[in-house]
Amino acid sequence: MPRKIRSAAVIGSGIMGGGIAALLAGTGIKTLLLDIVPPDLQKEDKNNPAARNRIVKAGLDAALATQPALFMSPSDAQRISIGNLTDDFEKIADCDWIIEVVVENLKIKQDLYKRIAPVRKKNSIVSSNTSGIPLKAMSKGRSKDFKQHFLGTHFFNPVRYMKLLEIIPGEETLPDILEFMADFGERILGKGIVWAKDTPNFVGNRIGVQGMVKVMQLMLEEGVSIPEVDALFGPAMGRPRTGMFKTADIVGLDTLAHVAKNTYELIAEDEDRESFVLPEFVNTMINKNLLGKKSQSGFYKTELTPDWQKIRKVIDPQTLEYAEARPVELPCLAAAQKAKTLPEKMRAVVYGKDQGARFAWQAVANNLIYAANRIPEIADTIVDIDNAMRWGFNLEMGPFEAWDAIGLKKSVTRMEKEGFAIPRIIKKMLKAGHTAFYKMENGIVCFYDFESESYKEKVFSPNIISLASLKAQEKVVQSSESASLIDLDDGVFCLEFHTKMNSLNQQIVEALHTAREFVDRQGIGLVIGNQAGGMPGAFSAGANLADMSAAAKAGRYADIELLIKNLQYGLQELRYAPFPVVAAPFGLTLGGGCEVCLAADKIVAHAELYMGQVEIGVGLIPAGGGCLNLMKKCLSALPAVVTDFDLAKFFLPVFMAIAMAKVTISAADARANGFLGPCDRIVFNRDYLIGEAKKEVVKMVDEGYAPPPKRKIRILGQAAQGMVAAEVSNMLSGKFISEYDAFLAKKIAYVISGGDVRDNTKVDEDVILTLEREVFIDLLKEEKTLARIEHMLTTGKPLRN
Repeated sequence: MPRKIRSAAVIGSGIMGGGIAALLAGTGIKTLLLDIVPPDLQKEDKNNPAARNRIVKAGLDAALATQPALFMSPSDAQRISIGNLTDDFEKIADCDWIIEVVVENLKIKQDLYKRIAPVRKKNSIVSSNTSGIPLKAMSKGRSKDFKQHFLGTHFFNPVRYMKLLEIIPGEETLPDILEFMADFGERILGKGIVWAKDTPNFVGNRIGVQGMVKVMQLMLEEGVSIPEVDALFGPAMGRPRTGMFKTADIVGLDTLAHVAKNTYELIAEDEDRESFVLPEFVNTMINKNLLGKKSQSGFYKTELTPDWQKIRKVIDPQTLEYAEARPVELPCLAAAQKAKTLPEKMRAVVYGKDQGARFAWQAVANNLIYAANRIPEIADTIVDIDNAMRWGFNLEMGPFEAWDAIGLKKSVTRMEKEGFAIPRIIKKMLKAGHTAFYKMENGIVCFYDFESESYKEKVFSPNIISLASLKAQEKVVQSSESASLIDLDDGVFCLEFHTKMNSLNQQIVEALHTAREFVDRQGIGLVIGNQAGGMPGAFSAGANLADMSAAAKAGRYADIELLIKNLQYGLQELRYAPFPVVAAPFGLTLGGGCEVCLAADKIVAHAELYMGQVEIGVGLIPAGGGCLNLMKKCLSALPAVVTDFDLAKFFLPVFMAIAMAKVTISAADARANGFLGPCDRIVFNRDYLIGEAKKEVVKMVDEGYAPPPKRKIRILGQAAQGMVAAEVSNMLSGKFISEYDAFLAKKIAYVISGGDVRDNTKVDEDVILTLEREVFIDLLKEEKTLARIEHMLTTGKPLRN
């Protein structure tokens, strides 16, 4: 009988427990969330269920209120039932998976497992989210069957957004349980699985916290400032913009201290144990409740001036006084900014000659050596360590990938010259002539395995298609600087964008036409997707605004109109092509990127989908078929037999989505707002997107795909414009919008409603497309639109003029 998880119990409703429950509910799993009865209940509340569930209710409410949202959709909370560990404990007998997320106290965990053992149903899985307590100690005294179904499942916070799931086998965990949980975690929960050993703080926190604390120590030794550290260990090094200290503020200084102290106590034999000792100024901050974001003050804090301007201040480690954080200027960072690729940027930083570069080199070299020394202690391969750091700390490269980027041989030569103790396995590797941890052989990614002292193929799930690997195998059939058409085999091709933020430009518009012609001749279907990095990444952030602005300033309106027309009809050609087209969006899918998806036969979207038509933010309207196709998408769920319906009920949500520049918070939210239809799919693992989209193409072909017939579209007409004008007038009177916002809103209503036509008229799709183009060009001639575009290009923020 195949194993399934249809119901789960999460014991512990804190930040992690609430996050895990939200994730499970988002995937459709019925979830029981439990916590203790409040120990301070008054006599009159002893028998009050609401009072007895006060802690767990507060935990669930906190999860619902958290921003950014832990729930894909607030309605997911309906799948969560709450209870307490006294009155509702027996309910865990119905659960297929029981996840313990209680306080990091060995006795409390042991006592809980003692209670779980006789209640859990046969073959149910029990796991712990502990980050530091050995599994062997927690399961001591439990039966053989319990231990065979027991393992560690260590999620990272925030659970929804962090990809890493460390799976830690117990000494007696059954292989089929481990295999099932790895597949479930990857395929259903969308996580990246790292196999960790039962060692203190496993993989991610062992390497990551060592790196953070060592940076703090070196900062004081080298005399660099907190803002300089964050600038050095930001995007230039393939790290988040939050750097080291802002990240610590987000995590919480108390949490960081707990993990560091816990690790220090458990690693008596670690050669660099002292690198887990926090500087004294950090301990003082914790004692003063300067814990970071949770206390509004940490390494940084934000203050308001008398005229309501925000000022970011940073703490001085010597005095613990705050001063305004000034922009950082370092020669190595200036050089990195000029570099084109991430490896070039990293080399500019670590091999620079200024004080900041010397500090960065010391910190990087120490962490690389520490990571190498942890094999095979915490993990067997460099792949697990690299994945843990990329997925758990949102780095673009893990330690060994970064080592390759700065040059293994070059860096080791410098390390030896400066007196670093080089790990034996690294010396042996270099002596054998191996100068990189990773290499590509015939399109296959291989990694250096220290145990066999040879390169091994990096194993991917069969559900994952790697576009980079296919390109290395010379599977590209068409290519330009901005787009490529890649053969996915079985007659299916993928149109990949690869501009900055995958923004649409002339070459991509041309690629839409050439891809259609090629697939019509030599294929059975098309996927539109890419595998851009970053979190959340960008399927496409829309049109290239800089190009558009330059053309408008030069008065090249005819060129712009032709480009828009080619985009519209390139997407229309794909919509009515004799083969299926499936879009595979993820992350930022805005403006033109959204329009590309709306024109596809089907969408296979990643759960983290931030989709919207945001053109009004720069004083424009959707003009790549966005007005037309969003309305069609909302109406498509209606069966043809339903002819008598209130069209205004469909018009208003479409109008509001465009006029308010609505951006969804998830794929579930996109479905609720009409961007995804009932037949579109949501996939939780982004790595699966291209593969799943390909499956949909093949399935549609096998089912006898035929292109949809062109039909006239029913529009609301002038009645809609009157309805919008009245509401806009009210908002303008209340000063909720500017006069130009009101002007733009009326233009949007004019296009969606079909222009100057009678109510409930049926028109050709070309009518709406023509209106889109005409209004778009007219708006580009407006000074306020050009001001909005310029402001967005210079600040990255919308202007409400």
